[in-house]
Amino acid sequence: MAYLKVSGTKIVNQNGEEVILRGAGLGGWMNMENFISGYPGCEFQIRAELANVVGKEKSEHFFDKFLEYFFQDEDAAFFKSLGLNCIRLPFNYRHFEDDMNPRVLKPEGFKHLDRVIDLCAKHGIYTILDLHTAPGGQNTDWHSDAGTHIAKFWEHKDFQDRVVWLWEELAKHYLGNTWIAGYNPLNEPTDPYHTRVIGFYDRVYKAIRAVDPHHALFLDGNTFASDFSHFGDAHKGWENVAYSIHDYSVFGFPSAPERYVGSEAQKHRVRRSYEKKRQWMDERGLCVWNGEWGPVYARKEYEGELTDGINEERYLVLKDQLDIYNKDRLSWSIWLYKDIGFQGMVYVSRETPYMTLFKDFLAKKHRLAIDAWGADDSQVRHVYEPLTELIRNEIRPEHQSLYPAPVWKLTDRIGRLARNILVSEFLVKEWAEHFRGKSEAEIDEIAKSFAFSSCLHRDGLNKILTHNATLVAGQ
Repeated sequence: MAYLKVSGTKIVNQNGEEVILRGAGLGGWMNMENFISGYPGCEFQIRAELANVVGKEKSEHFFDKFLEYFFQDEDAAFFKSLGLNCIRLPFNYRHFEDDMNPRVLKPEGFKHLDRVIDLCAKHGIYTILDLHTAPGGQNTDWHSDAGTHIAKFWEHKDFQDRVVWLWEELAKHYLGNTWIAGYNPLNEPTDPYHTRVIGFYDRVYKAIRAVDPHHALFLDGNTFASDFSHFGDAHKGWENVAYSIHDYSVFGFPSAPERYVGSEAQKHRVRRSYEKKRQWMDERGLCVWNGEWGPVYARKEYEGELTDGINEERYLVLKDQLDIYNKDRLSWSIWLYKDIGFQGMVYVSRETPYMTLFKDFLAKKHRLAIDAWGADDSQVRHVYEPLTELIRNEIRPEHQSLYPAPVWKLTDRIGRLARNILVSEFLVKEWAEHFRGKSEAEIDEIAKSFAFSSCLHRDGLNKILTHNATLVAGQ
C-alpha cells in the first residue's frame, strides 16, 4: 500500500485513482472539550483540579482509562460498518511536551495515538493527524486550551518554534505509515494580521518535508478555517497540500436566524457560505477538504417535546449540505464521532455512572450557558444584556467590532469572556469534587461510561451519512 497524495483538485492513490475521504473527527478524545464530555472551562483546568481532589495517581488513572475506553476496536468496527473511511484525530500538544519542560518529548504521548491509528488501519480506515491545541493557543476559543480569548501563539516565536519541533518529531515517528492520509498541522488559526499564519505554514511545511516528503498536508484557512483571502500565491511553494475549510451552517445551531425548511433562499445561503470559504482554492485549481461541519442536536432533558421536530430540521440541513458536497465530490470529516449527547454519531447513555454522577451538574451548566458551542443563553440572557447595552452605549460603533468579527459578534465576545471563561472557572472545582472519595475501581467505571458498549447511536444521523457514503462513485 502506498501513500495517498494530493493531485490537482483531488486526493488520489498510487494508481492515480480518486479517493474521497468521508468520515468524522474524534473530538473530545486526545483534545478534550467541555461540551463533548461535560466538564467546565478548559482541559488543563480540570486535569489540575482533579489531581488536587483525588491525587495525582488516581487522576492520571482516570484520564488514561478515559482515553482507552473512548475509542476501541468496537468503535472502529462500527465506524467502518457505516461505509466511512477516514477519522480526523485531534490532539493536544500537552500529550507530547510540558510547558515547564519544552522540547522534551513525552514517549507516552504516542501510546493512545498509535493504538487508535493501528485500530483504524486494521479496519481499513485512514487517519488524519490534527494538532488541535498549540502552546499559547492558536485561536481565541476554548478548544485551544489556553484559558483565554487571546491567541498568544501568534505573538511569541517560541510557541511557534515548539510546534515546528513537535511536527518534526511526529513526522519522524509516522514516516512510512501509509494508513495516515496526512497531517493537519494547526486547527482553526485566528491570526488577526492574517499574514503570520502564512509564514508559520511555510516554516512547518519545510520542517515536515525535510523529515517526511510523502504525507499530504491539510492546511486550515485563517479565522477558524474560513478565510484564505490573504494567502495570495503562498501555495506555489507547497506540494502535496490540500486546504481545509470548516463549513458549519448557521441553520444547524440554536442561534439560527429562522427555522430551516429547505427553501431555495435558505439553500442558496448554505451554498454561498460554503462557496465563499473555498473561493481562493477554486480560483487556483487547488484541493479542498472540509475538516469540520455538522449541526448540533436537541436533547429531551432540555428541549422536551420540541426535540424531535428540532432534530428533523437539523437533519434537513445535514442532507442539503451533503447534497452540495456530493456534487463537488468533496472529502469531509463531520464533527463529531462521540460525545455525551449534543452532536455525536454515538453518545454516552444517561444511565451510565458518569452521566448519573453529573446529571444535576450538566443541567446547571446548560442553564448557565457556560459552554460556547451551540449555547442556549435564554435562561441567563437578561443577566448579560445590561453589560451588552453598556458597551453599545459607551463604545463608538466602529470600535465595537473586534477580531474575529464577524464570526464573533459583540454578544459572542461578551459571552466568551463573561460566561465561557469567567463563570466556568468557578465551576471547575465543583466538577472535580464529584470524584472525591471514589476508589480507583469506581473511577475506572466512571471512565468506562465512554466505552462503545455504554453508548447509544444517533440513528438518524448515521443513516444519512451511510446513505451519502454510497452515493459517491470511485470508491
